[in-house]
Amino acid sequence: MKKHGILNSHISKILTDLGHTDFIVVADAGLPVPEGVTKIDLALKLGVPSFQDVVDVIAADMVIEKVTLAEEIKQENKPAFQYIMNTFTEEQLEHSQIPEPTAVIEFCSHEQFKELTRQAKAVIRTGEATPFANCILQAGVHFG
Repeated sequence: MKKHGILNSHISKILTDLGHTDFIVVADAGLPVPEGVTKIDLALKLGVPSFQDVVDVIAADMVIEKVTLAEEIKQENKPAFQYIMNTFTEEQLEHSQIPEPTAVIEFCSHEQFKELTRQAKAVIRTGEATPFANCILQAGVHFG
């Protein structure tokens, strides 16, 4: 049995297989998963596990160079928006539990976001039950 890191074997394998610029999606309970994209369903009940819990665990184990959000999160889910900004921006470097928390943050419409999910290596479904609590995490590299 693993001693550290992500215990979920499906998530661990996906992260290990990611190359530079590949990406995964962390999704709320309602985001549709495109046909042909691997779905890792962690949802146990509404709210469990939360979007934040899952992103925290993944971000501690993944080099993330870019985070993509739906533009709608800014108005429709301010707590999730603020969490992402606090987690992945340079201003939070000293307070973060995540090594190297800086990443480029980009926005697109929710419809464009759903189109982008078609190219994801996996969609990790949480139990999150708040609107637009979804993000695309793009892999960076751990050297140079």
